Amino acid sequence: MLSLMFQHKNESGWSPDAAVGRAKLEGLYQPEEMVSTKTLYHYIDAQLLEVRNLDLLEKNRRRTKHHHSPKHKRLAGRSIEERPKSIDQRQEFGHFELDTVVGKRNGQESVILTLIERQSRCQILRLIDGRDADSVNYELAKICQEYGHIMKSVTADNGAEFAAAGTVLDGVADLYYAHPYRSSERGTNEVHNRMIRRDVPKGLSMDTLGPSDIQAVEAKLNNLPRRQSGYQTPKELFPAAAG
Repeated sequence: MLSLMFQHKNESGWSPDAAVGRAKLEGLYQPEEMVSTKTLYHYIDAQLLEVRNLDLLEKNRRRTKHHHSPKHKRLAGRSIEERPKSIDQRQEFGHFELDTVVGKRNGQESVILTLIERQSRCQILRLIDGRDADSVNYELAKICQEYGHIMKSVTADNGAEFAAAGTVLDGVADLYYAHPYRSSERGTNEVHNRMIRRDVPKGLSMDTLGPSDIQAVEAKLNNLPRRQSGYQTPKELFPAAAG
């Protein structure tokens, strides 16, 4: 039954909607065996499944964000305002968002470098030595060796760790910088960083993790069905789009 399938898939980070959508896509159940996303949530609310609302990815995360842009912050490089509208609309494959996920905020530990392709929502995650330009550029150069042939643009925030990313991306992809303190301009990053936090909570020392741990998180997210993609997974879409 679908509800039992969801109990199993929730352990891999699947939402109720992902379970319903994927079951329909693969034709796993007869129509009379299917339930809607809304019904599945009702089962959870009624405690008919061994899943709590607290365990769900997004249900409890709806809050208003306020952005402040101090005047002393300077926008470096090409502004996101110059980025073609077609990138906003995900019409073309090959446009990425770049960010870091931090554990302890003491500036001295390893961090996760995240690069996500906007159309497929496929993620590339790497554990790097620190949140500094040298560490970012070293790993970004290795990523470009593997994926540079499909990269058309990269959008990063205005942090110091990305200030010299253009030296790596020159001749590989266009580089755009979001406005300071405007994480909403990199919405794909924001959503997926929250998903990463399910396995790598704030305050966790990244020095306790190894590359295999990060690869496991990457695989988990890239195998998660997405409603926006007709319940296909990023892993399924990425090679098809890359050609």
